[in-house]
Amino acid sequence: MSLKWPALFIFALACIQASAQTQAPKECTPTVVGKVETFDLHSAVFDNTRTVRVFLPPGYNDAANRERHYPVLYMFDGQNLFDACIAYDHVHEWQVDETVTRLIGEGKIEPLIVVGLDNAREKRAFEYLAWRDGLQNPGGPATAGVRLPEFLIKDVMPVIESRYRIAKGRENTAVGGSSYGGVAALYVGIDIPLVFGKVLAESPIVWVGNGEIVRQTSFLAAAPLKVFMAFGGKEADLAAANDAEVKAIRQVETNLTKALYSPSEVKFVFDPEAHHNEAAWAKRLPEAITFLFPAQK
Repeated sequence: MSLKWPALFIFALACIQASAQTQAPKECTPTVVGKVETFDLHSAVFDNTRTVRVFLPPGYNDAANRERHYPVLYMFDGQNLFDACIAYDHVHEWQVDETVTRLIGEGKIEPLIVVGLDNAREKRAFEYLAWRDGLQNPGGPATAGVRLPEFLIKDVMPVIESRYRIAKGRENTAVGGSSYGGVAALYVGIDIPLVFGKVLAESPIVWVGNGEIVRQTSFLAAAPLKVFMAFGGKEADLAAANDAEVKAIRQVETNLTKALYSPSEVKFVFDPEAHHNEAAWAKRLPEAITFLFPAQK
């Protein structure tokens, strides 16, 4: 029996959970571990202001490390990365601070800085998507995600590099996100792979633009150095929907590894029991970070 498109992608609303932000509970104990600095950043590209949340690795401010420069991971949906009190459901967050701190302590990854960029709430899809989501919002307004690379290069990176000791080079610069943010991270990675050499794309919604990310990667002169992608087996209510998403992501994986001059080293993880939420992304984060930023031998 064939499935019509609306039935195949019945989980569209679940895939944009992070676009909604509700009021935090009156009593909530912050879950931040280590040092996370926050400040407001005005974007000339999008003409708005958002909060930036910067995780600094253990020892960053020690005198012994005063001259040390650190690789950096820029991540979308910054509200959901470090503190459950401000996360989407006020319960689950990526646990980036806990995970990175632990992996550094265990000697499994090199110390790095993580920059969380808050989304634009009701304009999240407008900023994150380079192509219209014709299944979730047919006939909706055009999106501005094609300007994300410009936003990062002109608005974000100069400020971060002026405030913190950032190691330069594509091998030290990564971008990551989930759901629409995962599509955004992939788009940035293939648009400016000589700037962002590493990509973390959790549960990317590859139907956006009627599968445009698959077509965009079908021929690449250069791709990022490393790409981590993952998807869960219970993200959709229908097995056929999950199968379609995984098949498309697998095609993106193949495309990235066949770039003409600079192919990607790609790791794809399929978790059969995982849903489309922060808990799943937090669970897979240790594997993703260890793949992207392994400790130097």
